Amino acid sequence: MAATRVIPEAELPRLLSLLKETDSVELKLTVPEAGQRAAVTALGMDPLDAQIRQVYFFDTPGLDLDKAGVVVRARRVQRKGADSVVKLRPVVPSELPAGVLGSEAFSTEVDAMPGGFVCSGTMKRIMATDRVRESIHDERPIRKLFSKEQRAFYAAHAPEGIELDDLSVLGPIFVLKLKFAPKEYDRRLVAEMWLYPDDSRIVELSTKCPPADAFRVAAETRGFLTQMGVDTSGEQETKTRKALQFFSRKLKAAESRQAAAAGR
Repeated sequence: MAATRVIPEAELPRLLSLLKETDSVELKLTVPEAGQRAAVTALGMDPLDAQIRQVYFFDTPGLDLDKAGVVVRARRVQRKGADSVVKLRPVVPSELPAGVLGSEAFSTEVDAMPGGFVCSGTMKRIMATDRVRESIHDERPIRKLFSKEQRAFYAAHAPEGIELDDLSVLGPIFVLKLKFAPKEYDRRLVAEMWLYPDDSRIVELSTKCPPADAFRVAAETRGFLTQMGVDTSGEQETKTRKALQFFSRKLKAAESRQAAAAGR
């Protein structure tokens, strides 16, 4: 087994500074595909308890938003409703406008994983269950999924000239999310399985904690997972980035076919 990745020592002062400013911390681990089945068994996860989610991203075929650190997403959640998000990462919370930081719809979070971390700012809107599905299937303007605050946040950070209604639909991605409490551990964990159209998948384990507890919880969780035989040394993949890249390739291939057909 390879050595567990650690955050470089030179990056620790920046992390400590961010922890003083952020609302919460989410500790994440991507489980290598070869060890996913064993991890499910070792941690006593029951797939039948998982919640079904359907995730749509919005970007240009060339992923111009992703390159600018902007994520635009809408999500349908089984038995819970729907939501939309405009996310910016990386951010330094203290550098954001007071009006944004003071919004009840806005939150900041440090995502930490073996070898790295990033702080993000998220403007979120809760919606009725069928709002996203109706919008996507009826091809309504994308901007209708987002509140006035979200649209303003988007306009402040998106590349110039790219409006919400200019974006392409990237998705959906089928997701299973399971919240569970292992008998051998006194913290609740979350498992997400993202199923991609090419039959690949990402399984991510995570737990949230207050910023002041981040280092302690990270050490305890890593120790617990290692004790249970879960591989913590695998390559870390980002769920969102993998989804964006997959659908970007699909859009570009479709555009190439259309261009070829038009040139005949």
